[in-house]
Amino acid sequence: MGAVYFYHLTRGPLEQTIPVLLEKARGAGWRIAVRGRDPDRMGWLDDRLWQGSPDSFLPHGVEGGAYDALQPVLLTTGPMAANKPDCIMAIDGAAVEAEEVEAMQRICVLFDGTDSESVQRARAQWKELTDAGCSAQYWSEESGRWEKKAEK
Repeated sequence: MGAVYFYHLTRGPLEQTIPVLLEKARGAGWRIAVRGRDPDRMGWLDDRLWQGSPDSFLPHGVEGGAYDALQPVLLTTGPMAANKPDCIMAIDGAAVEAEEVEAMQRICVLFDGTDSESVQRARAQWKELTDAGCSAQYWSEESGRWEKKAEK
């Protein structure tokens, strides 16, 4: 059974934080699906990932391509990613089901701490998933580095 980690973004924006988390997940040997709710936003994230640091290459694709099943990181808005991920990174309030937490190595929920709607959605997801018996951790960067603030 996996766990769900909530990442409360207060210092670094998504486009700075997610490449770091993706590299860590790739380092663990995992295939990752980055799940969002808006195809345009996923296109925006795709552009940002390609414009990343010149000394690191993060192979990825956007759902709908000929090689979706082969992508180590697949950006998607759907519930089932073609790349058979070990890890799902949910952004922008994308849904996560308790059954997925059980089936995956890890679920990461990244939410913008400067957006009250995003914070409320993450709180609702925390309650829903922990009430379903999922193991969860809450991570905050408000001190300037990532610290685990809660675990259930």
